[in-house]
Amino acid sequence: MIKNFIKKPYLAIFFDIVFIFFLSVFAYLARPISTSEVVFIPKGGVGEIISYLANRNFNLSKIDKYALSFIGSPQSGWINMQSTHLSRIDFLYKLTKAKAALQEITLIPGETTIIFLNQIASELKLDAKKLNAEYNALAPLPDGFLVPNTYKIPIGISERHLAYYLVNSSKKAQSELSNKIFGEYNEKKWYKILTIASVIQKEAANNDEMPLVASVVYNRLDKGMRLQMDGTLNYGVYSHDVVTPERIKTDMSEFNTYLNDGLPPTPICTVSINAIKAAINPAKTEFLYFVRDKKTKKHKFSKTLIEHNENVSQQR
Repeated sequence: MIKNFIKKPYLAIFFDIVFIFFLSVFAYLARPISTSEVVFIPKGGVGEIISYLANRNFNLSKIDKYALSFIGSPQSGWINMQSTHLSRIDFLYKLTKAKAALQEITLIPGETTIIFLNQIASELKLDAKKLNAEYNALAPLPDGFLVPNTYKIPIGISERHLAYYLVNSSKKAQSELSNKIFGEYNEKKWYKILTIASVIQKEAANNDEMPLVASVVYNRLDKGMRLQMDGTLNYGVYSHDVVTPERIKTDMSEFNTYLNDGLPPTPICTVSINAIKAAINPAKTEFLYFVRDKKTKKHKFSKTLIEHNENVSQQR
């Protein structure tokens, strides 16, 4: 009798504690949480994913880790939350069940960043001005930094998250490529390679010509000659414009290699692997000039101005 009498209060207290604990957890999980409509989740364990989200200003704690483990396995990739205000339990549940609708958008070598971003904004119904501003705030280069690729963009993503995704995925790819080639990622050195590669990308008629165009770039730089290449004027919004003699005379930007010495200040477009390889390993030639052949659509290369003028006159 005495033992039973002693046990009852403790048992009641235990159940009270358990009840209060579960009530507190329920109240915690019912709290609202702010989120972007689309969230990217990396591959990893529950703890890694919670830490990843917490580091990106999602107000999550260890309780969320245990709750998510109980609910199920979180997915990886883009998750469509369908709302920016959810209860905490709904947010965690959607991490395990919801998926975002994706739209493929391709960035081709030779295209400029602003044209690409404007294209994305139009197709995803985003604010182009805001998207470009978000990109410029994050990217180390105004152009030539994004890696040509087919990107799977979630419908409903914000301008800021899209810019973050594009810049960081390209930063990872640029770093990996530089380390593979040079054994290091020296940003200053790599950005110069990208700048030279972008000139090659704009000028070469095909991949086979790229090492030859690269040789002309280096030969002219070595001799202190201006590059005088039309492609450098196809920067930014002028990506697809025909470069006219009038444009050459009136464009006062640093990208005009008819008026300025050396390379453009930054890359002028996105570049392919072939253009990067040509910038690193140019052909060994004495070529200083080239002109496009109207029939073959390829270039005729020459060592002297006399030979070059003959090639030019043939095209007229």
